[in-house]
Amino acid sequence: MIITSLLDTDLYKFTMMQAVLHQFPGARVEYKFKCRNADLDPVTSQARRPLAAYVNEIRAEIRTLCSLHFQDAELAFLRTLRFIKSDFIDFLGLFKLNEKYITVSALSSGEIDITIRGPWLHTILFEIPVLAIVNEVYFRNTQKLPDLIEGRRRLDIKIGQLRSAGLSDIKIADYGTRRRFSVVWHEEILRVLVARLGTAQSPGNAAGVSGQLAGTSNVLFAMKLGLTPLGTMAHEFLQACQALGPRLRDSQIFGFESWAREYRGDLGIALSDVYGMGAFLRDFDLYFCKLFDGTRHDSGDPFAWGERMIAHYQQHRVDPRTKTLIFSDSLTVPRIIELYQQFKGRCQLAFGIGTNLTNDLGYEPLQIVIKMVRCNGQPVAKLSDAPSKDMCDDEKYVAYLRQVFDITHTA
Repeated sequence: MIITSLLDTDLYKFTMMQAVLHQFPGARVEYKFKCRNADLDPVTSQARRPLAAYVNEIRAEIRTLCSLHFQDAELAFLRTLRFIKSDFIDFLGLFKLNEKYITVSALSSGEIDITIRGPWLHTILFEIPVLAIVNEVYFRNTQKLPDLIEGRRRLDIKIGQLRSAGLSDIKIADYGTRRRFSVVWHEEILRVLVARLGTAQSPGNAAGVSGQLAGTSNVLFAMKLGLTPLGTMAHEFLQACQALGPRLRDSQIFGFESWAREYRGDLGIALSDVYGMGAFLRDFDLYFCKLFDGTRHDSGDPFAWGERMIAHYQQHRVDPRTKTLIFSDSLTVPRIIELYQQFKGRCQLAFGIGTNLTNDLGYEPLQIVIKMVRCNGQPVAKLSDAPSKDMCDDEKYVAYLRQVFDITHTA
């Protein structure tokens, strides 16, 4: 049994789910699974084992997932979060995932198809645990004796790099639930980081600097280990607004305004790459610059993105040193250090590290995603600053979306 708690997911699933309950309770959506890995493993140059061989195991784990409900202690923990409202907690007390909304099938190519279709409110919590299930089923079959010694060696190197002189105020967060090697390995990593880096809740050292682990996106481990749960919104929230808003061209603005209406200044980090950086900056005007605490990078060149965000704040007479830039796209510790050195003192910085933290044992990680592709029967899509991350099965809609947002490229 891989998933033993419905809290074993990312915080932003709950924050979005609460907004769906209050503002879009009737929305119906469809999500699709995609594996981006090549057929050959670049580490071993051997053929990657297709996922279809494990489809029955994956189905069995999902069936178990759908038997879970929230425990009283879990609801009590969620209730301590200032932005979670009591009616949402009451709803979660009755909530279970329903297996009828998800199908898993083997394809002739050897890969698998996972489709999630149903009410947004009742399907939104599938994504993260299902991806974690696919990962763990795959690796427990392909790496029956995992090289944990190598994994610990690599983790030790990362910690050493973060603890280097002059880097003590770098704060990292764990964003690695969906692509972790296993749930047990995930917990071990977090316990080591808490012990060796300290946490944001730790007393400051002699120089007044607190720990370097800011928190985790995983709500279960936040509860178990006394960490800060971190997260705001994902792409799906802004994508759904393409179907839920009054006008397609205003869907990004509608999404940000809906978020602000729900959280009234809390959870104020805006995601910048649903339509590419240019379209984001056109919509992210003085009002949003002042209203939101910062922005998150998730595709494209992070250095260029950071420079453009700082210049954008300055053009709107907003001091970028009062705003937070969050970097979360395929980060490694050396890349975090480079970004810190370029932007330190110019803005507030935060770094979310995922796959390279929770699935770095010397094997090629699975690059798997589950993305929303329809809302209320209408195609939805994102046009990020990395075209390989785009996912939509309706090319005509993508072309129309580019025309509406005046996107000739995604930079």
